[in-house]
Amino acid sequence: MTARSSLTVVLAAGEGMRMRSSLPKVLHPVAGQSLLSHVLYAATDGTGSFLAVVVGPDHQAVADEARRIRLDARIFVQRERLGTAHAVLAAREAIVDGADDLLIAFGDTPLISSETFERLRAPLKEGAALAVLGFRAADPTGYGRLVVENGKLIAIREQADASAEERKITLCNAGVMAFDGRKALSILEAIGNTNSKGEYYLTDAVAIVREKGLEAVVIETSEDEVRGINTKAQLAEAEAVLQARLRKAAMEAGVTLIAPETVYLAADTKFGRDVTIEPFVVIGPGVTIGDGAVIHSFSHIVEATIGKKVSVGPYARLRPGTSLGDGSRIGNFVETKAAILEEGVKVNHLSYVGDAHVGANSNLGAGTITCNYDGFLKHKTLIGKGAFIGTNSSLVAPVKIGAGAYIGSGSVITKDVPDEAMAIERSPQTVREGGATRYREMKLKAKAAKGS
Repeated sequence: MTARSSLTVVLAAGEGMRMRSSLPKVLHPVAGQSLLSHVLYAATDGTGSFLAVVVGPDHQAVADEARRIRLDARIFVQRERLGTAHAVLAAREAIVDGADDLLIAFGDTPLISSETFERLRAPLKEGAALAVLGFRAADPTGYGRLVVENGKLIAIREQADASAEERKITLCNAGVMAFDGRKALSILEAIGNTNSKGEYYLTDAVAIVREKGLEAVVIETSEDEVRGINTKAQLAEAEAVLQARLRKAAMEAGVTLIAPETVYLAADTKFGRDVTIEPFVVIGPGVTIGDGAVIHSFSHIVEATIGKKVSVGPYARLRPGTSLGDGSRIGNFVETKAAILEEGVKVNHLSYVGDAHVGANSNLGAGTITCNYDGFLKHKTLIGKGAFIGTNSSLVAPVKIGAGAYIGSGSVITKDVPDEAMAIERSPQTVREGGATRYREMKLKAKAAKGS
């Protein structure tokens, strides 16, 4: 049997006035991603699956976000706000193409899952014209009630219109629906606006379906999954729910979270095996952590790649563009940005490494700073393999420190240092050829003396 095609229409035109923000409601983040992006990632994808997003006037940022997530997204503008059914019909041009299934979702429900969308589509294969997503509310006050008889949905009754008996119903309307795509347009166009607000309500679709002698059913899900976000308080509640999910998933995958309730994860965080995360760590978007890595307390990481058996922190900050090679070490109060640190690099204390490439097994002493900004432009620092940068050194970019070079403590390096050279720059710069070799010989002698 040929797979059924689908069109998902995501309603994202709301202004979100109760958010008290200039940012469109659906662009507020949860777990490092916009509300809208969570819904779009959950929407049906792949061959035969289409997506339409309905946005408000002058909401180009929402359209851009939709296309960032799904290049195939078609954007439609709802210029007047005349109800949910009116919003769906803003995407009429996509609906008339005639997908087998039409799903209606909302851009402010970030906890909904792809599995729920698929469960909602299932009754359509069996002949239902409409499937409505419902949930059992702990407190149903204010929600539309789903009135069911003999397993069939007969009405969605709003709180104000419900009888005393109907108000006792705890099965509530989540708003998300799936229509038989061949019948959807005729049902939607039959919805009227004879109500106190003069608006076209999607909930009236149930009555239209029954008038046509067709079948409507309910698919249940959890209350958490269909949380709509209208206030900053609800945004925080959704964040808490999603963080609990992410922590649980991480631990089930083998990550050790010593104090899970103190760790913040992003929705796209990727972990290897045997990773340990200590308390009070914040991981933002775009982070990958390799096997056996340890992230110590109070570290903050965003858009960074961390190799195997890496140690980070405590109190480290890894900014976008950081890449740490296997076995490298980033210690207390170290900040990195747009920096590639190869295998075995050590930056253990009080340092800033930005716009830099550090060769394998180099050591950057306490207080090392790559001076990457001259007030106008950013410049790059290149440090060769096995280099040793002494304490309290400033490397003024653009500058190249050769492989095996030794930089004396307190130096300000403004000129390239050759391979295997020793540099001590104060005023003027002194470069001693072969100094690094002598340094290593002295270190071996000291080690031997200590052993005796």
